[in-house]
Amino acid sequence: MDLRLPGLRGIRRSRRLLAAVAAVAVLAGAGTWTAVASEDTPTVRRGDRMMDMGDGVRVDTSFFTAGGDGARPAVLLGHGFGGSKDDLRDQAEDLARDGYAVLTWSARGFGESTGRIGLNDPDAEVADVSRLLDWLADRPQVELDGKGDPRVGVAGGSYGGAIALLAAGHDDRVDAIAPAVTYWNLADALFPGGVFKKLWAGIFFNTGGGCAAFTAELCAMYDRVAESGTPDAEARALLEARSPSAVGEDIDVPTLLVQGQTDSLFPLGQADAAAAAIRANGAPVDVDWIAGGHDGGDMETGRVQQRVTAWFDRWLKDDEATDTGPAFRVTRTGGVDSTDGRATLRGASADTYPGLSDGLHDIPLAGGEQRVTNPAGGSPPAVSALPGLGAGGGLAQLSSLGVGISLDFPGQSAGFTSAPLADDLQITGAPTATVHVRSSGADAVLFAKVYDVGPDGTQRVLPSQLVTPVRVADAEAGQDVTLTLPAIDHEVRRGHRLRLVVASTDLGYASPAARATYTVSLTGDLSVPTAPGVSTAAAPLPAWVWWLPAAGAVIAAALLLGARRRAGAPAPDPALADVPLQITDLSKRYARSSDRYAVKELSFRVEKGQVLGLLGPNGAGKTTTLRMLMGLITPDGGEIRVFGHAIRPGAPVLSRVGAFVEGAGFLPHLSGRENLELYWAATGRPAEDAHIEEALEIAGLGDALARAVRTYSQGMRQRLAIAQAMLGLPDLLILDEPTNGLDPPQIREMREVMIRYAAAGRTVIVSSHLLAEVEQSCTHLVVMDRGRLVQAGPVGEITGSGDTLLVGTGTPPEDPVVEKVAALPGVASAVRTDEGLLVRLDPDGSAAALVPELVRLEVPVESVGPHRRLEDAFLTLIGGSA
Repeated sequence: MDLRLPGLRGIRRSRRLLAAVAAVAVLAGAGTWTAVASEDTPTVRRGDRMMDMGDGVRVDTSFFTAGGDGARPAVLLGHGFGGSKDDLRDQAEDLARDGYAVLTWSARGFGESTGRIGLNDPDAEVADVSRLLDWLADRPQVELDGKGDPRVGVAGGSYGGAIALLAAGHDDRVDAIAPAVTYWNLADALFPGGVFKKLWAGIFFNTGGGCAAFTAELCAMYDRVAESGTPDAEARALLEARSPSAVGEDIDVPTLLVQGQTDSLFPLGQADAAAAAIRANGAPVDVDWIAGGHDGGDMETGRVQQRVTAWFDRWLKDDEATDTGPAFRVTRTGGVDSTDGRATLRGASADTYPGLSDGLHDIPLAGGEQRVTNPAGGSPPAVSALPGLGAGGGLAQLSSLGVGISLDFPGQSAGFTSAPLADDLQITGAPTATVHVRSSGADAVLFAKVYDVGPDGTQRVLPSQLVTPVRVADAEAGQDVTLTLPAIDHEVRRGHRLRLVVASTDLGYASPAARATYTVSLTGDLSVPTAPGVSTAAAPLPAWVWWLPAAGAVIAAALLLGARRRAGAPAPDPALADVPLQITDLSKRYARSSDRYAVKELSFRVEKGQVLGLLGPNGAGKTTTLRMLMGLITPDGGEIRVFGHAIRPGAPVLSRVGAFVEGAGFLPHLSGRENLELYWAATGRPAEDAHIEEALEIAGLGDALARAVRTYSQGMRQRLAIAQAMLGLPDLLILDEPTNGLDPPQIREMREVMIRYAAAGRTVIVSSHLLAEVEQSCTHLVVMDRGRLVQAGPVGEITGSGDTLLVGTGTPPEDPVVEKVAALPGVASAVRTDEGLLVRLDPDGSAAALVPELVRLEVPVESVGPHRRLEDAFLTLIGGSA
């Protein structure tokens, strides 16, 4: 649940005493600050400290700055539930490079912090944030306003998003916030319509470490509601008191609300309620509905983080020229292009936020009074969403691609269907319908949802897999109930029908245990909002690139059309039609810097049948190079050509590229084969083009294919992920650190997979920081350091030649060591690797003479190889004997 995503200052009277106590408590905190550098430049300084919160609880923090010693605005980043401050390090470093002082912390009960989880208790977790603000106010790196308060913004996702809202409501020193995929009213989120959301609540408490990890009152509340299946007034009051809605009238700072469309935990209505309340206080509010959420994965992290940075630039740095994006934006998925397997994505926007009921359109539904049975024990339950599974693979995301997982049992649901639509219909907001419900008992619990049904009646999609629960009190005499269905953004095509289903059970919720019979009938039309002011032709979007992984898979072959493309792509070069890759003078600068490069003037060529190792230490520019190769980021200079075609975001030639980058998400309850078949089906390409059997034979998974993925070892998951990248047998396969996390036997198997794949004349590029690894699996090497090419050629020429050797130091050597060795007589160059130094000698250089020089320089050598003639000298160096 980790989706990563000013105004008044001066702490409120109710917090002043706490602040004074906190100042003393923080100064007494244990731990020491140490400066550390990130792997990238410019250098980011990080200090870690355990802070005493004054009530016996110690909170683990990290403080990030970069650049000079001047004061700058501060940003606090809160983590998701079940996570810790470590999840935020990359975002914190990026913000530090953008000119902010960034403080991350592990909330009570998470990471290394002590205490019990209070679900953002105002007297605990929220008070901790005020204490952190006290500490920031005393830092010379933090900009202060005229009252001596820190200039500060707060951002976070899910649990961390709620703390951003709560901090703004409880502490006037907060100047701007950017909460993402979070709740406004936690009671409404976990007890919607008076129904207990049992699966998500169970995930919450188990992810947090079990009931004992929570405060006693929360543990007692959960036990009571989980056992009864019915939320009571006391439970609701407890959660409401810890919700941003409790202090909604006090949140009056610029707010960027980012909410996920595929989110059965915190649906779009939570952000809608927050927007209405904060806007009523006179604060600027922008709303962004992203393609993702707790059920749909973390799919737009890069774009969202850029928008958050722009938001803080505008309101913390007072940069009025900053484009913070439209007042309302929604990511729209347009299916999959069957010609090349690329998903399509559009960013629609409006000058004002339309809410959930703009542009209502009434659609008549047919269907008379129907009987619905609630089975004893509420089993079997209907299925809408599968809570939590989407974060890895994006199950709910498949609904937009025409793949549904919903299930309703006969006799347990009533259905009301429209006539075929005469025109396409874009639904943006929350549909409503009124039904009459009568129950054989006192209360009725029902679950309402609207399906998009295809022309033949067999294709049935539940948009975003969302459902609305409702408890109908005193239903024995009959009640009219207005159903507000989940807010969605979904296009219904001409000829399709809308079908309102009212079911008695749902997998994610607690249904009454007693058998009951309900009768359900319609009392009016289905009313759907269309938000006519929202259009892809609205105000220009920021110059950010949007992309969407289909079903959580790595997407090198499924790159999406960007919001901004370079016009006039160069024509294909016929002379390179059979060359898998040629890179010429490729350069990429670090953000906001004109003299620092991630990659600079890089050139090399890869031929068919090669297994090329891209070698270099962390920070050498390998991943940046691969990201440019896959069209994910745009070079600042130079050119990349794949089979003669210049690479641009969405270039058709990328359909010939497969990639495995940072793992792939799989559905744990499905077998390996089923996961691959589901992924390929989501691309929309013909089944016969998948070549699943060939990919599986190369990957060598054997009988494991029939087993559920949850039973796989890490090595098997890696091989399944590579098999997924091999689907369609792409001519160029890119593997970024494929052996990370594997044990030696698994690494050996992975080598064999790469060699078998290239044996048929295809090409593999594998990045690594380990020379010993790539020299055993690769035919050719490209060695990089600090973004530049150091050496390129066949492995034998680089690792086994008489003029090149590896000096093992056990760890990447520091820059002064590299410079000293490079300056030695007879040494042409010295390059850092994670194992030591790759040294290239001049033609007249003596390898044997190098070892005494290393001794003289006190270089901590652990090994020298692979040259046999150095054996005696090395044994002398380490005090051994031949």
